[in-house]
Amino acid sequence: MMPSRTSSQTSLVIACGALAHEITTLLERNGWPHLKVECLPASLHNRPEQIAPAVRKKIQASRAIFKSIFVAYADCGTGGQLDKVLAEEGVERLPGAHCYEFFWGSDAFLTRHENEPGVFYLTDFLARHFERLVMEELGIRAHPELKEMYFSHYTKLVYLSQSDLPDVLTMARSAADTLELEFEHVRTGFGELEAGLATFARVSLPAN
Repeated sequence: MMPSRTSSQTSLVIACGALAHEITTLLERNGWPHLKVECLPASLHNRPEQIAPAVRKKIQASRAIFKSIFVAYADCGTGGQLDKVLAEEGVERLPGAHCYEFFWGSDAFLTRHENEPGVFYLTDFLARHFERLVMEELGIRAHPELKEMYFSHYTKLVYLSQSDLPDVLTMARSAADTLELEFEHVRTGFGELEAGLATFARVSLPAN
């Protein structure tokens, strides 16, 4: 079935499901009624080779419906395959290698990543869904020995928070305890996600 839209929604944001809450908040806060958001499953991050084909399929299914399309993904571990698809389809995306980068800002993230590579990052979404996406989908709950295999080279968990919700902070601390990692909290807000969406919202405004 082809996606539907209201008459006021002329442009589509194809988003990672891990960004759904933040993007919806930004659309409501900034008043961008001409944008519609459709999300692909966040679980694709555990199978990054599937991201580019899934994005291409969504673009091609939506092209006849929307005037313009933007992709709210970073590279997300696709090794350049997402950029290859987007170049072929003529669609732009958010800048950066990971959502951690555009939330924190490229300079801050890349400096930390270069100087301290043994960091495992969480966002609000990943803190909320840590049990399902990390412990269950990676098989650690069923096979605890996998924790050492996956996380032996990490020394710290850095929680990049988009909100000030104390329950999410508690979840992030619990994740660090589960993985036996040092904990650090950095409040990023929406970072460059808002700037990227604002640019697309501006250039995709319907003509009067």
